[in-house]
Amino acid sequence: MTADIHSLIGAYALDAVDDLERAAVDRHLRECDDCRVEAAELREAAARLADGAWSVPPPRMRDNVLAVVATTRQVPVETPRRPRRAYRTRWVAAAAAVLAAAGAGTAVFAFQEHRVRDEHTAAEAARDREAEVRTILAAPDVVLRVQPLSSGGKVTVAYSRLRDSAVILMAADAPPADGRVFQLWTVRGGKAVSEDVLAAGQTTAVKILYGVQPVSVVGVSVEPPGGSPAPTDMVAGVKTI
Repeated sequence: MTADIHSLIGAYALDAVDDLERAAVDRHLRECDDCRVEAAELREAAARLADGAWSVPPPRMRDNVLAVVATTRQVPVETPRRPRRAYRTRWVAAAAAVLAAAGAGTAVFAFQEHRVRDEHTAAEAARDREAEVRTILAAPDVVLRVQPLSSGGKVTVAYSRLRDSAVILMAADAPPADGRVFQLWTVRGGKAVSEDVLAAGQTTAVKILYGVQPVSVVGVSVEPPGGSPAPTDMVAGVKTI
């Protein structure tokens, strides 16, 4: 069992993988009993979520959501992703300049040091986010609400009034058409507030919210690339009070 295949089990259970990934996981599940059991349990939890809302989550819910957190691709809104080829070209050019000035040994060291530092920062951020999600799901008053997306898929909201925070987990069946994107919203005091704008093609997201006492609705809309100042095409609205 490879780490890559194992990391897809959570997304596979939520139908948040593409055709190639689904085929690869299907092949793996025919050979791996442990992963087959894990996928079945995750799908069972997802099916139970669709039945309504609980004041206390089922025993495996925390682990299931954390598994999705670890495998969901997140793209920062402020700094759009550059194509992999452009990123590689930029580093090749930088490495060439260093080679000319200080020699091959110094260039390799500088490149490796930068890569290790970036990976360490990303790992620390992922651990912090997982810890925050775990804290919210462990709250004694945590409530889960689930609503299907009208475009296919569903959005789950777990919130705690005691901790004044919430987790939004969205898994859409497909990205919006015509290059449009999903945008997450909260309604606070009757006013819609943008919480996140997903990247083009992104179908899954895990978002932590703070200061949720005045929030009455968590919504998902479909908007032009870059998002909109106000929701225009709502595909889900989850009431929290």
